[in-house]
Amino acid sequence: MKRFVYAIVALTIAALPALAQQNPVANTLRQQLESKSKNLIAAAEEMPADKYSYRPTPAQITFGHLMEHIAGSNNTLCGAISGEAAPKSEVKETEGKDKLVQALKDSFAFCSTSLAKVDDSKLGDELSIFGRKASRAQAMFGLSNDWADHYAGAAMYLRLNGMLPPTAKGKK
Repeated sequence: MKRFVYAIVALTIAALPALAQQNPVANTLRQQLESKSKNLIAAAEEMPADKYSYRPTPAQITFGHLMEHIAGSNNTLCGAISGEAAPKSEVKETEGKDKLVQALKDSFAFCSTSLAKVDDSKLGDELSIFGRKASRAQAMFGLSNDWADHYAGAAMYLRLNGMLPPTAKGKK
C-alpha cells in the first residue's frame, strides 16, 4: 500500500510542471495584466487633476489623452483577443481626471473578465485589429507591449512634474 501511495505522490509531483505549462502565453498575459493595471491605475491616480492637460512639448499628447488612449486600446485589444464585444469608451481627454481614471479602471476590469476565458489553443487565429490582420498571439504580445510603453510614458509625465512613478516609490 505504501508503494502505491508513493507512486501516486511521485506521479502527481511529476505532472506539476506540465500543469503549470498549460496555456503559458495566456497565463503570462493575465499575470502581466494584474501587475501592469495596478501600475497604470496608480500612475493615473498620482497625477493631479490640474496636470491632466500637461504635455511635455506641443507635439506630444496630454496626460489625459494618454489615459483616454489606454482605456480605448485596452477595450479594443482585449475584446479582439477574447472574441467578446468591446465596450465603447466614450470618455474624452478633456472630461477630467475622475472620468478618465474610471474609464481606465473599467477597461482593465473588462480585460480581466474577457482574458480570463482565453487559452493558448487559438494563438494562430487571425484577428482584425485597428484595420490590420494579426494573429491572436501577435495581439496578445502587442497588448503586453502597449502596457509597458504606456506606463513608461505615464512615468515620464509624472517625473517631469516632480513626482515619482508608482514603481519608483518602493514597497510599503
